[in-house]
Amino acid sequence: MRNGAGWRDDLLFTPGPLTTSPSVKQAMLRDLGARDEDFLGVVRSVRCRLLRLAGAEAGDHEAVLMQGCGSMGVEAALGTAVPRAGKLLVVANGAYGRRMADMAKAMDMEYANLEYPENTAADPRDVDSLLSRDQGVTHVAMVHCETTSGLFNPVAAVGKIVRDRGRSFIVDAMSSFGAAAIDLGEWHIDWLVSSANKCIEGVPGFSFVIVNRAALEKCAGNSRSVCLDLYAQSEAMRRDGQFRFTPPTHAILAFHQALLELEAEGGRTGRMIRYRESNAALRGEMRAMGFAEYLAEADRGWIISSYRYPAHPRFDFASFYRLLKDEGFVIYPGKIGDADVFRVGNIGRISVSDILALTAAMRRALQTLGVTGMAENALDRTA
Repeated sequence: MRNGAGWRDDLLFTPGPLTTSPSVKQAMLRDLGARDEDFLGVVRSVRCRLLRLAGAEAGDHEAVLMQGCGSMGVEAALGTAVPRAGKLLVVANGAYGRRMADMAKAMDMEYANLEYPENTAADPRDVDSLLSRDQGVTHVAMVHCETTSGLFNPVAAVGKIVRDRGRSFIVDAMSSFGAAAIDLGEWHIDWLVSSANKCIEGVPGFSFVIVNRAALEKCAGNSRSVCLDLYAQSEAMRRDGQFRFTPPTHAILAFHQALLELEAEGGRTGRMIRYRESNAALRGEMRAMGFAEYLAEADRGWIISSYRYPAHPRFDFASFYRLLKDEGFVIYPGKIGDADVFRVGNIGRISVSDILALTAAMRRALQTLGVTGMAENALDRTA
């Protein structure tokens, strides 16, 4: 589809950056100064709306915006939350969980790993056992929806254990916040990190952390970074509503519009319904073509789905990707360490009709490549 500037906008079936609405794009066509009252009003509105979306009371929680990508927000949260005498437990079953361990190592932070295969959800009993053995652990961090595979982890059950053991809980909700049900209080989440360009359907440029104010107020001087100091950032925002350093003004204007559109769609519930409908259509079409999902049924989420490469000598992912791209559809390559997979996201400003257009293009691509018999072979495997 050609836009007003003359180039084609591809449909992005990815976990972000993702396809945005025309009005979100339009919101960026305004230049505002970082200290302009109009811009500061937008920042206040964004922070209030994030708290409302999280079901968090402004007096108990705070929404802190941080320049940079989602991983920078995660690193800011880890580096600010965990004191220098503290210890982090990282629960990981994918690239983004492992990245938190890499961050801890780079910050010279004491940490322990509890790692699972990429197709296996974390077991809360293992967390409980490790915390009972290692009294030095002060904070636990895990990913809610692991973007590597699309798997959802049992954050609610782990959060209860972390609370009962008297530790603090940090959750990477990058690919779930805004569409999936998350209860900060019931799940005992102290620090929740997400990004502008995921389920809220904004554009890249900043992340945000919804943090328990009591936990945050203990963190002065914890940060191993000047720029990624969430405590200092929150103090600046509380003092005069401003960022400490140059903010991504255009991305925040787009995000504000995206929040308004989320609310108009029915909030988290309305967006979840649309995403689930798209995902159901995707799974039905992929199954009909003979693609096999990487995850077992019980572990599959509905934000992003991972599919194994067909066991066919003529299938080549690079060629498959290029044929889809030529028609205006973009999917994601895999990041699984032990399997050849590709990923299809169904978040962003897409609908069931877009999913059906994508899968029709997949059929044409398979025909062009000469990949035949997939559906019959899939039926043979399940007979």
